[in-house]
Amino acid sequence: MTGNDTYQPPAVWTWDAENGGEWASTNRPIAGATHEAELPRGKHPLQLYSQGTPNGQKVTILLEELLAIGETGAEYDAFLIRIGKGEQFSSGFVELNPNSKIPVLFDTETGLRVFESGAILLYLAEKFGHFLPKNLAARTEVMNWLFWLQGSAPYLGGGFGHFYAYAPEKFEYPINRYTMEAKRQMDVLDRELANNRYLGGDTYTIADIATWPWYGNLVLGNSYNAGEFLDVESYTHLRRWAKEILARPAVQRGRIVNRLAGDPSEQLHERHDASDFELRTQDKLTRDSAA
Repeated sequence: MTGNDTYQPPAVWTWDAENGGEWASTNRPIAGATHEAELPRGKHPLQLYSQGTPNGQKVTILLEELLAIGETGAEYDAFLIRIGKGEQFSSGFVELNPNSKIPVLFDTETGLRVFESGAILLYLAEKFGHFLPKNLAARTEVMNWLFWLQGSAPYLGGGFGHFYAYAPEKFEYPINRYTMEAKRQMDVLDRELANNRYLGGDTYTIADIATWPWYGNLVLGNSYNAGEFLDVESYTHLRRWAKEILARPAVQRGRIVNRLAGDPSEQLHERHDASDFELRTQDKLTRDSAA
């Protein structure tokens, strides 16, 4: 089908595995494992299986923030799941997350699996007692924004990002439709942050940690090469917030864990110790292997 054709849906849809563009291998119309493979296990209480997409960054940023304030129980092993190679469909991964999406967390202390990035943030915030207010009014406002993010981000990633950057062909209607929604969402955040330092108030919380990897990266021009197209410079309050959060050392660490794209110095494929940020980023591993 070309951009000038009119698509007529068939009576019964059938899956064409070849017609999905760059990320075709990550999506199927059925659930369940495709192959047998156990997940590795590290030494720390928390075992994270992820890739450094925006949803993956949410969790590693929170873990690094917890460690930064002295919560040693938040030490974690982060294992890379290469979603482009279908590693999320292994039997070991599906056992922890039947939805086969990253990230997934296994807490060896409680024996609990936690999947869905928002659920992981809430679990960790409640377990350690940080980044989530105890006051009912303040907590409710944080939860408002956390759930807003969980409902809004799919329109940005699966909608705008997919059709603008990843779809095998460019089509005007979906790009216009999802661009309008992405800009509306940025305006929602910009108006909120005109009156508040952080989402929902003056305290940095899991609402900010959840939202920054999606909309912070977007408004700083780091997503989909779409900064000029979306006129991100016009969202002044959102950009102020995004820059302030990016300046946090824990955010700078968390955003590179399990990351596969970009500058090799900002890719830490696996994280097992705090020293890994200094010793095991991809630029250093490549240099050492060539020596």
